[in-house]
Amino acid sequence: MISMASLMLALFILYLALAFGVRTVLQLRRTGSTGFKGVSGRPGSAEWLGGVLFIVALVLSLAAPVLDLVGALEPFGPFDTQVGHALGFVLYGLGLVGTLVAQGAMSRSWRIGVDESEKTELVTTGPFALVRNPIFAAMIPGLLGLALMVPNVAALIGFVTLIGALELQVRFVEEPYLLGAHGEIYAKYASRVGRFVPGLGRLKLQRTPRNIL
Repeated sequence: MISMASLMLALFILYLALAFGVRTVLQLRRTGSTGFKGVSGRPGSAEWLGGVLFIVALVLSLAAPVLDLVGALEPFGPFDTQVGHALGFVLYGLGLVGTLVAQGAMSRSWRIGVDESEKTELVTTGPFALVRNPIFAAMIPGLLGLALMVPNVAALIGFVTLIGALELQVRFVEEPYLLGAHGEIYAKYASRVGRFVPGLGRLKLQRTPRNIL
């Protein structure tokens, strides 16, 4: 019988292959660019730190089942239950499907990272009508599900690190970029659509007072 650690490892590799590998190939065929901008920004900046933490989160998530298989880390007992494993599998499935659907909705605008010299089309339909960052919103339950399958310290720290990376990337990099690139159109969109959860994290419109004659 396959162990939970082996299953987590296989599912994590499948996630990376579909969400990053296949998507990058499709983007290259459609646009001539991989869409991958890598870790950018000045070392120590929010942009740089967000990118580094994202990579760390993925590495820890990959290390979690490997360390379990070699006996270096044991899962936390209270979380290591059949119910937790089943819930993890469901969350992973929802996260994977949500990620792929949101990537498809972005079409040619899909990117990993931000290039301020580019101005891609602002997508506000489909899953983007529910939350502004549906790819990231889907990654959260996806990696939480994987962590619940093998809930050791590496998996749990990896999940927490992912949350921190996404918050930094979205709040301090992507939102300022989109406000600069799309101006009032994005501001109005962000004022009515939540950041990761519907209705939560909406931006406040900066209203300019009317001149009084």
